[in-house]
Amino acid sequence: MSSTTFILIGITYYIVSIIIIIVVLNIINKKDRTKYLNSINNLEREKNLIISAGILTELNKVENLINNDTMKEMYDDWQKRFKKIKEEEIPKITDSLIEIQDLFDHKKYHALKSKLAKTELDIYYVKTQSNYLLKEVKDITLSEDKNREIITKLKAKYRSIITKYNNNKNEYQAIMAPVELQFENTDKLFSAFEVHMENNDYQSVDKIIKALDTIVGNLELVIEEAPSIILMSTKLIPKRMKDVYIEAEKLRKQGYNLDYLNIEYNCEEANKKITDIMERLNVLNIEDSTVELKTIMDYFDGLYHDFDKEKIARKIFEDYIRTILVKTNKFERINNDLIRKAKDFKYSYDLKDEDFKILDVLKEDLKGVKHDYDEIITAHRSKSFAYSRLAKEMEELNVRLSKVEEKLDYALKNLGSLKEDEVRAREQLDEIKEILIKAKSKINSYKLPVVPKKYYVELAEATNAIKEMIKELERQPISIKTLNIRVDTARDLVLKLYNTSKEIVKTCYLAEMSVVYGNRYRTTSSKVDAGLTRAEMLFEKGNFKASLENSINAISTIEPDFYHDLLSTFEK
Repeated sequence: MSSTTFILIGITYYIVSIIIIIVVLNIINKKDRTKYLNSINNLEREKNLIISAGILTELNKVENLINNDTMKEMYDDWQKRFKKIKEEEIPKITDSLIEIQDLFDHKKYHALKSKLAKTELDIYYVKTQSNYLLKEVKDITLSEDKNREIITKLKAKYRSIITKYNNNKNEYQAIMAPVELQFENTDKLFSAFEVHMENNDYQSVDKIIKALDTIVGNLELVIEEAPSIILMSTKLIPKRMKDVYIEAEKLRKQGYNLDYLNIEYNCEEANKKITDIMERLNVLNIEDSTVELKTIMDYFDGLYHDFDKEKIARKIFEDYIRTILVKTNKFERINNDLIRKAKDFKYSYDLKDEDFKILDVLKEDLKGVKHDYDEIITAHRSKSFAYSRLAKEMEELNVRLSKVEEKLDYALKNLGSLKEDEVRAREQLDEIKEILIKAKSKINSYKLPVVPKKYYVELAEATNAIKEMIKELERQPISIKTLNIRVDTARDLVLKLYNTSKEIVKTCYLAEMSVVYGNRYRTTSSKVDAGLTRAEMLFEKGNFKASLENSINAISTIEPDFYHDLLSTFEK
């Protein structure tokens, strides 16, 4: 391909690229123009919607309603504001839109963008003024229907209140005068509403509606809650208060201290609160009255619970009076007995002074318990405290006494078991000696060619252990710890000797029986003969186990189950 061809191709690419760029720029430009044109059209439409026929219509309605200076002033103000919007604000926006159109036609998009934003904000501001003006005007033009609807609902509620009052008049005797006076005031306000509505005095009408809504709402609460307030204030609480006084006096005569309940003071405060509630009720103020009265009722109901608690506490206290004193004296006797025996324990057993310190601690603990017990009893006799407090202190004292009991049990276990261990050791000594005799009898119960050396070694060990045990029992003072070790050692060695004696006799018997039984096969089997010969030699030397093994192995060549048959014969 020649250089001319390359140049032509390059020129072609360049021209095509230029064309593409031009096309793209035209598309972008067209898109921007469309966007700006839409924005201009939207602003024009929003401007035209600012002044709606609704404002003029509503203003004409107001003009027909004018019959006082107040309405005339309001109407003139609205006309002035409407004229300003129509003759000043709208023309300014129109001028801005003309300027925007000119910038658009001359493609001054940078300036156009900021002008659009400013004009949009101006339109929003003027539109807000227009809407607010329309709302104010409509509040007047629509107020009659709206106010009539509100008043109708209030009258229906008011009639319901009056009906309930008249049907239950006897329940409102205490506040009849202020309630009926409020009814008169309410009737006057309803009449005033009609007068001001006739005069189109809508500002006064709004105030009357608010006043009626407050009064009727308060009357509804008063008629609803006043009977229960009056009943609680004049009957229920005074009766409950009287019953509480009677019960409290009855308990005081029985020895109960109820000072901590402050009954008289709280009753006085309750009466003050009831007086205040009734005074407020006379001006139809019932705020928090029901809650306050229920709180007072709950307090007096709670006093009966406190009375029951005191009765239960008295029973608990009286039970503790007996049990604690009995237990304390019992523990003191046991501890004093242990203290008196301390010298004997020290002489008889290997104990140190530290082992008896717990007795001194127990003595002081019991002394403290008795002292506090006497203090509580003194307080009880002087009626200084309520039974609930006395019972609580007795419970705490009982807990302390339980800890003393644990310590005393520990001391009894450690010291009281010393003698028991000694007696048990002496009893076991007799048992051990008896087992030793049985072991010797066992070894002599069968005529052994030779007694194995193992028997004599274990016999010597068992005999020495028994001697050490006897020596420990004869020692003064006795070390129970060492004695228990000696007892365990002697018992284990004697039992071991007894088992060894049984095993030797058994093995010797089985070895001898197997040789005797195997003699029948000596003439028929050289192996049996040789095995039995070795067994006899070992038997004579006292090696019974090896003798038995040789004879069994020899005979088993002819009778495989011989050993099991031999054992069954022995056990029979």
